[in-house]
Amino acid sequence: MKLTYIVKENDNYKNINEILSNEFHFSTRLNTKLIKNRRILKNNIVTDTRNNTVPGDIIIADFDYDEDNSNIVPTKMNLDIIYEDEWFIVVNKPAGIAIHPSQLHYDSSLSNGIRFYFDSIGLKKKIRPVNRLDLNTSGLVILAKCEYIHEEFIRQMQNGIFKKEYLCIVSRHFGK
Repeated sequence: MKLTYIVKENDNYKNINEILSNEFHFSTRLNTKLIKNRRILKNNIVTDTRNNTVPGDIIIADFDYDEDNSNIVPTKMNLDIIYEDEWFIVVNKPAGIAIHPSQLHYDSSLSNGIRFYFDSIGLKKKIRPVNRLDLNTSGLVILAKCEYIHEEFIRQMQNGIFKKEYLCIVSRHFGK
């Protein structure tokens, strides 16, 4: 999982930090994490993000690093995966399953099933639900595979680009 930006002739960025902030909307926290993990490259060399650039420089933010997800117990589940790519996964959550582990759902939440699935495909990433559904609600849940995509989905929700819709189906007749 990598983001790439090629510096253009007419760019007016003072340094790589400005590119990451303006082109990719990196938060300061995410930027700091990537710097600490040595995951920002200029022309395939780890770089200081305060460095200047010239046209043609290739800036890469690399998210291909392991994260500690040991706080979630892996539990084998039959997941109904609707969509998946390198950045996120969409799962159809049935009613009766919690999103997060809790005292009552320590090893039986959707996050536990996702952790088992991530382990099975060799993905060492934190579990990051973008949206949540109540225990007894079924529907689609999006889980980001890295902090960047999680932040992007949240930003899109705040800006009204990403919208959630709910449909209620009732199977009983309600009296007067």
